[in-house]
Amino acid sequence: MATTSAAVKVIPAPEPVPQPFAIKKAPTVLLTVHSFPTMEPVRFDQVASTFLHAPLRRDILHRAVIFEGDAHRLGRAKTKYRHEVRGSTRKIRPQKGTGQARLGDKKSPMLRGGGVAHGPKPRDFSTGLQRKVYDLAWRTALSYRYRRGELVVVDGSLDLQEADPGLANTIVQRYGWGKQSGRSLFVTNEPRENLANALEELEEDARVLTKFEIDVKDMLETGRVIIEREALAWLEKEHGLGVN
Repeated sequence: MATTSAAVKVIPAPEPVPQPFAIKKAPTVLLTVHSFPTMEPVRFDQVASTFLHAPLRRDILHRAVIFEGDAHRLGRAKTKYRHEVRGSTRKIRPQKGTGQARLGDKKSPMLRGGGVAHGPKPRDFSTGLQRKVYDLAWRTALSYRYRRGELVVVDGSLDLQEADPGLANTIVQRYGWGKQSGRSLFVTNEPRENLANALEELEEDARVLTKFEIDVKDMLETGRVIIEREALAWLEKEHGLGVN
């Protein structure tokens, strides 16, 4: 009996697919510190990348802006119920026999000058937000400004020698911090009276706030953020901890 041998086709093993190299995130980033008002670089500071190089999270920024807006909203609208309206409680007309609808006293919401049914009352519109989420929003906003080159850090004070609007306008226009670049925000560690008085006539170009007055929305709505190094260090201390 004849035997036939079938050819066995050998399939080669697939070649291993090269895996991409994992890029390790640097623990720190370099921050250029300038002198004011010459804006010459003074030194480079190392800042944690979790504070100034966080990924962009639009959802977190949106939640923080809504949270701040609700906290600033004033619910002062107030109307009077019928029991708060001044006047007699005497019934206006008899219950029956007049051929008209039943009616009580003159403070009825159906009458002009009476109370308001279901009207607005003073209330609190503020909402809640977890602290770690709000801290993440701060780091996201600062990181967004840092990556775009719109975060200018100044060594020492931002104050001027005198409250001169002309000098303030010269500085703003020289470095492109005016309304043509989307307005600028000066953030100071302490109140700077000369700077604040000088910028009163330049509201379309710049504004000044202390570190206690700014919020996430302020960091996002201007073209440039010029901040004192001490104020930035305080923000890092306040919002540098939490989720990454």
